[in-house]
Amino acid sequence: MTIARAPASLEEARALLIARARAQRIEGPDDEAIEALLEREVKTPAPTDEECRRYYERNAARFRAGDIVEASHILFAMTPRVPPGALRAKAAEVHSIVSRDPARFAEMAAQYSNCPSAAVGGSLGQLGRGDTVPEFDAALFADARVGLLPDLVTSRHGFHIVLVARRVEGSMLPFEAVRAAIGAHLRERSFEQALTQYLQILGGATSPLVQ
Repeated sequence: MTIARAPASLEEARALLIARARAQRIEGPDDEAIEALLEREVKTPAPTDEECRRYYERNAARFRAGDIVEASHILFAMTPRVPPGALRAKAAEVHSIVSRDPARFAEMAAQYSNCPSAAVGGSLGQLGRGDTVPEFDAALFADARVGLLPDLVTSRHGFHIVLVARRVEGSMLPFEAVRAAIGAHLRERSFEQALTQYLQILGGATSPLVQ
């Protein structure tokens, strides 16, 4: 028995789709043939209001507007010359110092931070959701904590010691305002899952779809 598998690359997936389209006598340029094939054979129902509302309630933080955080950080930037382990250890050491004496935050930022904000004590000013890279943004808005975050924040730029000075709470966007966006997101996610399954079937040598 042959076990269906997902294609190993985009090129392989594209080749499978083109072959299937031609087997179904779908003519035209490859891209148009693939689009017609998927429209015919990979169908995903529109999400219901109940499904959209459930997603809205379970992901409430994504649908807030107006949240503002006033924050500072000390960045230990990744560089090819410094091993990540050693860099993280130094960041943890400075984090420990600042944890014991938060009044030294600006001093430590000026001494250690690899960000231009070091010149102003590490201050990043006021930040809204989406103003920074996703991993840093997630740490800033993870909860209502004010003060020094208890753990280092890891981002694509390096390791951060983060101090939240103030939070201004926003409000939830009404469901009606985001219903269309949620529906599009859920349908796209459903399509991706259906497409993965479809490609696994196409990739199976014994699949009835490729007879």
